[in-house]
Amino acid sequence: MKKDGIGGGNTKTGLIYEGKVDLANFLSTQKGYSVLDTYVYYQNELVARIFKKHGFYKFLAENGIDWKKHISSQLLPDNCIYVIINNTLFIIEVKTQNVGGSVDEKLQTCDFKKKQYQKLLSQLNIEVEYVYILDEWFKADKYKDVLDYIISVRCQYYFNYIPLTKLGLPVPDEND
Repeated sequence: MKKDGIGGGNTKTGLIYEGKVDLANFLSTQKGYSVLDTYVYYQNELVARIFKKHGFYKFLAENGIDWKKHISSQLLPDNCIYVIINNTLFIIEVKTQNVGGSVDEKLQTCDFKKKQYQKLLSQLNIEVEYVYILDEWFKADKYKDVLDYIISVRCQYYFNYIPLTKLGLPVPDEND
């Protein structure tokens, strides 16, 4: 993806990010999808719920989970989506960079954060996946070791998008 450019050809099959695209806004523009508050519908069937930052803790409270009994400090996700049909919460962290800095080291925290989210959701038997959406900056050779680490601790990363099928969400038919 080019700086200040337009995304590639994955708009039908993936979530395109440029660090400023909101997950709910993106889904609501996809054929067959609608988003009402935190609820995501595909062809009028509830398929997911979306949360950002403190919205995740409202979801926990709705389900009788007091986060303070499980972890010592709140984690505030950029985006997370609870995909109902596969009972999985995807924590989606968007990382963009134009110069070296603190984001470099933040990539190394995914294992700890995923385990914290797992503690929070264990009572609900909800699986947790931790995913980074990275921009082109992180394709540089100096990130090879950290990208390998992300995979080794069973977290994931994608460059500029994440496939809807990876989330277990329906993919709109391109022929319609």
